[in-house]
Amino acid sequence: MTEKLTPDTIRELWSKTYNTEGKPDWSHIFPFYHDEIVFQDSIQRIEGIEDFKAMCNRLTDRCEQLNMDITDVVVEGDIAFLQWTMTMMFKKFPSTPVYGCSKLTFADDNRIIHQRDYFDLWGDIFNGIPRFKPMYRKFLKKRFG
Repeated sequence: MTEKLTPDTIRELWSKTYNTEGKPDWSHIFPFYHDEIVFQDSIQRIEGIEDFKAMCNRLTDRCEQLNMDITDVVVEGDIAFLQWTMTMMFKKFPSTPVYGCSKLTFADDNRIIHQRDYFDLWGDIFNGIPRFKPMYRKFLKKRFG
């Protein structure tokens, strides 16, 4: 059984993951994830710790640098919510901030058994492209209100 994560420990651990000098490193937080972790975001669903580690490594390979600013953390019972801004720096593209939140669900042994990330990937990326942002926002308003 691992120690129960608090808002302070979550903020500290995740702040070490994403840094301002080089590639991200998740190795220190992997022990807090259950072997049967289910990770889901708007792009993918990953099941199992080995596939989760592989997903993290793919993100590391794609980015020159990745920064995470965690603005809020709330833990209640077996649920934690994190609000964050993640800035990805790619080789040939400008820095791209993505705004989102994560819901972590803890198993009986206090490890993370489910993580659901919520973000608007395309909207945040398109906001950084001159002349495209107004067209994209107009399209969304017209189609979805």
